[in-house]
Amino acid sequence: MPENIRVEMKSISKSFAGNPANDRVNLTVRSGEVHVILGENGAGKSTLMNILAGIYRPDAGEISINGTPTVFSSPRDAIGAGIGMVHQHFRLVPSLSVTENIILGSEQTPFFLRLPQIETKIRQLSARYGLQVDPAAKVHQLSIGEQQRVEILKLLYRDSRLLILDEPTAVLTPQEVDELFATLRQMAASNRAVLIITHKMREVMAVADRVTVLRNGRNAAEITREHISEAELARLMVGKDFSVRDIRPKREKGEPVLELRNINADSDKGLLGLRNVSLTVHAGEILGIAGVAGNGQREMCEVIAGLRRPTAGNLLIDGKDYTGRSPKEILRAGVSYIPEDRLGTGLVPNLGAIDNIILKETPAAGRQNTVLIDYAGAKAKTEDLVRRYRIKTRSLTSPVKLMSGGNLQRLLLAREIAAAPKLIVAAYPVRGLDIEATDTVRNLLLEQRDNGTAVLLVSEDLDEIFQLTDRIAVLYNGAIQGILATAAATAEEIGLLMLGANTTEENII
Repeated sequence: MPENIRVEMKSISKSFAGNPANDRVNLTVRSGEVHVILGENGAGKSTLMNILAGIYRPDAGEISINGTPTVFSSPRDAIGAGIGMVHQHFRLVPSLSVTENIILGSEQTPFFLRLPQIETKIRQLSARYGLQVDPAAKVHQLSIGEQQRVEILKLLYRDSRLLILDEPTAVLTPQEVDELFATLRQMAASNRAVLIITHKMREVMAVADRVTVLRNGRNAAEITREHISEAELARLMVGKDFSVRDIRPKREKGEPVLELRNINADSDKGLLGLRNVSLTVHAGEILGIAGVAGNGQREMCEVIAGLRRPTAGNLLIDGKDYTGRSPKEILRAGVSYIPEDRLGTGLVPNLGAIDNIILKETPAAGRQNTVLIDYAGAKAKTEDLVRRYRIKTRSLTSPVKLMSGGNLQRLLLAREIAAAPKLIVAAYPVRGLDIEATDTVRNLLLEQRDNGTAVLLVSEDLDEIFQLTDRIAVLYNGAIQGILATAAATAEEIGLLMLGANTTEENII
């Protein structure tokens, strides 16, 4: 069993270009506990963890391990002290095996490799902590959940006593989340310390022994398990009362707006990305698309938006065939697209708000004046949208890349909603946003639904799917595994479909 570890961060401060990310932050983590770091975007969570992992050096403050002050000059120093981090974006070499990835860069790796012996040790670690993975498999052959297990095994192989996990459930199914939490509890029980960065309240309630809340780069509170509540945590994060509401829609759906009939489409790798996908989205309803990222969500959205040509099947909008039509034609048919890449695909980073607002405006049919821009009108329209959607920007002409994620998403939504669309395709619209920005975006989508707009919502957050949608379609390996009424579905049922469970007639409505 690993030795006890007690890590203290005292009065840690860190600034970037004069902007403070951490301001005299204190944190204590002990063996035998799962400790959660909670806070809005920009609260300083990732900066603090990167300091603890040796990636950044603090401007001020001290780190001590078991009472001894310690300075980390690199991640290697932190690993040597028993601290390891699993990043949100895994750092694995796809062409190497599980074993080769685990031993890569480890000081425990002998000069003359004896892979069978190392594989035996990895199998023993896998069995002990319930992290089942084939040591001989190539990483590119593994699912996202299996790749995460490899990252954790890397730290266990190095005998890390404190494991830091950054948003560890972002790409996992509900079943994989349960398995991960069981593993984390087991690691804590084996005298290790586990530190998690997350923004999902349900996960905090499920796994945390203690919670440290950061707000504006400072300590807001530290709460033990018996005092944890969602309402209190939300209040501490944003500095005011915030109620978690059940906002599942209850209105009747209207006529079909979008119909996909046996759509096939290739991925960027030239492989089949969508397989005979059929679904319908009605006016006045939100259809949620659930699934682990990379199972055809991007291909589906781009086919609907006209950015990717299907290889088979039909795309209908208001009963008219728009298969293979251009983005301009799809736009004129009344489709608004909110892509997952808000900077780059959704907005042009180096242009200002005015230019981004008018970017997708095309002349109405029959208009001849296609050269001159009514800049005064464009400015007035942008000012109106900025005011109504409470968008914070330095100026209307400042590059939008200087705006926060929440304000970028508000700007994108403002532009797309201002077009009075019949259909909104929203891909991960609240990814990376804080509580207030998330609430704003969700309410805007609900308002559009109440106005009779059809909404196709792609999300990796099942809580969001269950709160907002009328029906849930599950994508797995590019195919629809099932479409269920939200009110009758369970997270376990959706999770099984996300893992590829067989489709039955009961799963299609």
